[in-house]
Amino acid sequence: MKDMLLHTCCGPCASAVFPYWTQKGFRIGGLFFNPNIHPFQEWRCRAEGAVQVAEKCGVELLIDGTYDPAAWFAQVRETDERRCLVCIRERLRQTAQQAAKEGYSCFSTTLAVSPYQDHPAIRQAGQQAAELSGVEFVYRDLKNLYNESRRRSREWGIYRQKYCGCLISEWERFRESRTDR
Repeated sequence: MKDMLLHTCCGPCASAVFPYWTQKGFRIGGLFFNPNIHPFQEWRCRAEGAVQVAEKCGVELLIDGTYDPAAWFAQVRETDERRCLVCIRERLRQTAQQAAKEGYSCFSTTLAVSPYQDHPAIRQAGQQAAELSGVEFVYRDLKNLYNESRRRSREWGIYRQKYCGCLISEWERFRESRTDR
């Protein structure tokens, strides 16, 4: 049985992804590392939701308390790359480093369940992190589990967010809702 460390973005995504990988024969652990979630209260709600799901699924979850949206803005400002790639790369880099430190044989991310995530960026960032850490990155397109994650998180009473997490994605959500009026 392989040990997998899963980057855990939130409770709703984890509610379908934790059981998926467990059923595939992996012994999994989770890492909540999301330093650019804005505002801090949103970060806290997502962390609490991830803890609740981990407890329900019997998964040990590490919480990395790093909260630094200013560092993320600096990274995004200093590159021509898409902000989502920068964000995903940082999260998977940290997960790969933690997986290597803890002796996991591979790592992945719960982000793969969302149809709203940039899946090519997930693959690219995961492969880069794997090369740097020496730990295998396992990617599966799990968008087919998205509705299950929504159903389960509602059933379990897990906090469900309304935007990706960064300040820009929150602003885009409000901008788009205002143009629909």
